[in-house]
Amino acid sequence: MPKLPPLNALKCLEAAARSQSFSKAADELHVTQSAVSHQIRQLEDWFGLSLFDRKGRQTVPTAKGEELARALAEAFDIMAVACKRVAQSDAGQAITIAALPSIATIWLIPRLSRFFAEHPQVAVKVVYAFHDQRLDFEDIDIAILWGTGDWEGCQASRLLEGSTVAVCNAGFLDKEGPFDSPQALLGKPLLHDTNRLGWQSWMRSSGLKNAGPARGPIFQDFNLLRAAALAGQGVALCPRSLIVDDLASGRLIQIFDTTVMKDRAYYMVEPAETQHRHSAALATVKAWLIAEATNAAT
Repeated sequence: MPKLPPLNALKCLEAAARSQSFSKAADELHVTQSAVSHQIRQLEDWFGLSLFDRKGRQTVPTAKGEELARALAEAFDIMAVACKRVAQSDAGQAITIAALPSIATIWLIPRLSRFFAEHPQVAVKVVYAFHDQRLDFEDIDIAILWGTGDWEGCQASRLLEGSTVAVCNAGFLDKEGPFDSPQALLGKPLLHDTNRLGWQSWMRSSGLKNAGPARGPIFQDFNLLRAAALAGQGVALCPRSLIVDDLASGRLIQIFDTTVMKDRAYYMVEPAETQHRHSAALATVKAWLIAEATNAAT
C-alpha cells in the first residue's frame, strides 16, 4: 500500500476546504482552530506545496487543495457506507423503503402482510418520501417515487403506470351531472394537487384549448386529493393504478376516457452505484416489489 498522509490531517483539509474556514472545520471536528492549522501545515509540508490561500479571515483552497478535497470527500463517503454496511448484519438490518405518502398508504402498506408471510426473516422499515425532496441513500435503501424515471445518480425500475383520469363519487355525479362532454365540467368544482398543470393538460387533451385556468381547492398530496373526491367535493385527476379498488367498488367513477400523464409512472429508485449495497434482504425486497407491481398490472 502506498504511503499516505495522516488521516486526521486529511479530514481537516476536507472539512476546511468545504467550509472555507479553519474555525468552522474545527467546530465540525471538535478540535481547536490551532489544531486544524497545525494539521494543514503538516499536509503542506508532506506535499511540499501550498494547499490554502489565506485572504484575511477567509481561507480558500488552492487548485491542488480543491482537487484533493473533492477526492477526499468522495473517499470518505465510500468509507462511511462500507463501515455502515459491515456494522449491520444482514439478518438484523431493516430494509428501509422511502415512499410517497400516496403509494405508501394505498398500495404498499396493504400488501406488506403478504411480504411478511412470505419472508418473515426480512425486516422492513417504511418512511415517507416527498416530492422535490433530496433523498439521502445513507438512511434509506430504495425509494418509490413519481416521475419520468430520470433521477440524477440513480437507477429507476418502473413499477406502476401513471396514466391519470378524471373521477368523482356517485353523489357528486348525481348532484352536478350528467357530464355528457368535457365542456360540462367548466364551472364545476375541480380538485387539484399542488401542481395545477394536470387539469390544464387534461383540458387540452379533451379539446378545450381556450378553457382558461382551472380553479378549485388545492391539496398537498394525493391522499388528501383522493379523500376529497371520495367525500364528493369535486372532480379529481387520479392515477388509475392507485384507484383500481375505488373504481371496482364504485366509490369513484371515471367520467371520461381522456387520459393524461402517460409519460409518468411510479418508480423504484436506488443509487446507480450499488457495489456497497448488495444484500440478500435488499434483493428480496426489490424482487417482491417488482412482482407485486406486475401482478397489479394484470
